[in-house]
Amino acid sequence: MTKTGIFTLRKEERICSRTHIRQLFTAGKNLSLAAFPLRMIAATTDRKPGQPAVQMMVSVPKRHLRHAVDRNRAKRQVREAYRRHKDTLTDAMAGKDDKQLLVAFLWIDSRPHDSRNVEAKVENLIRRMAEKI
Repeated sequence: MTKTGIFTLRKEERICSRTHIRQLFTAGKNLSLAAFPLRMIAATTDRKPGQPAVQMMVSVPKRHLRHAVDRNRAKRQVREAYRRHKDTLTDAMAGKDDKQLLVAFLWIDSRPHDSRNVEAKVENLIRRMAEKI
């Protein structure tokens, strides 16, 4: 649980910058982990004052889930699971005041999954990433 006891996912904690997105998906020192049906890509960057230690994004390609309802549900499931378990990554980045972690979750399956399964996979990925950074 976070220090305030409230699980939130604010606008500042989401990746909106094209430069951050480009940095995540270009070759370099990016970490990539998979836990079916998700793949997690992470990169560290310099942190500007006022920015959170960890920023995230979710991508569900139309190629994998054809219906918008399924894509929106998958994104909602991943965001909810991340929101509940993000404190693990935040605690791992606590000692690195000048660095920021950028995280992207990619859906890699062609069918929807139930929320319990998605949450378990997101928690697994977050825990493994916290150990690597």
